[in-house]
Amino acid sequence: MSLKEKIINGFRHISYASKQFSEEEMRRISSEFYLQMDSRRSVRHFSEKEVPEEVIKNLIKIAGTAPSGAHKQPWKFCAISNPELKSKIREAAEAEEKENYNGRMSDRWLKDLAPLATDAKKEFLEIAPWLIVVFKEVYELDENEEKHTNYYVNESVGIACGMLITAIHQAGLVTLTHTPSPMNFLADILNRPKNERAFLLLPVGYAAKDAMVPDLERKNLEEISEFYK
Repeated sequence: MSLKEKIINGFRHISYASKQFSEEEMRRISSEFYLQMDSRRSVRHFSEKEVPEEVIKNLIKIAGTAPSGAHKQPWKFCAISNPELKSKIREAAEAEEKENYNGRMSDRWLKDLAPLATDAKKEFLEIAPWLIVVFKEVYELDENEEKHTNYYVNESVGIACGMLITAIHQAGLVTLTHTPSPMNFLADILNRPKNERAFLLLPVGYAAKDAMVPDLERKNLEEISEFYK
């Protein structure tokens, strides 16, 4: 057995060495990456320009590198470019959103949404070249249809979604975290297995040339952190 391998509790472990940078390099890299990510926005105005399927596959593979409870990887990413399916999803999503905007949402919720200039119309679900629907596997099903526990499912899938959104932005594309509630219709339209629940819907593509986003400010470092020295 190689010195870089070791059996622990009956399982093979391999050595790991992370990249190490000088303090100056770390400051530069982290600062540049922050500036890149600070330019990210949730976009509702998409171009119809096509995005290669290989790019979408790479983005999903990046999301699949996320950590998960007991390494169960309780996620499924459904990438949709089929126009008919996108139309069905838009129709069902808008039906739910009309209910939300006309009764389900409180006055306070609607007031908080006002700066975003959003409404029940979701044309981006048909315009964006790709939709990625993220499903969480609330439990695992083996080949015999027997249930097995997945751990920290929401946390694991949430981390994977964050990595997916970051990857989308880094590829020069845009997205929007869309959560038409309830989202049961997505499992029905896509004929997903019984152990999956819709977690997030992400339209993915290029921003339209005339895309507009709200001029919002993010909380500063002092507002979102505490340092204990």
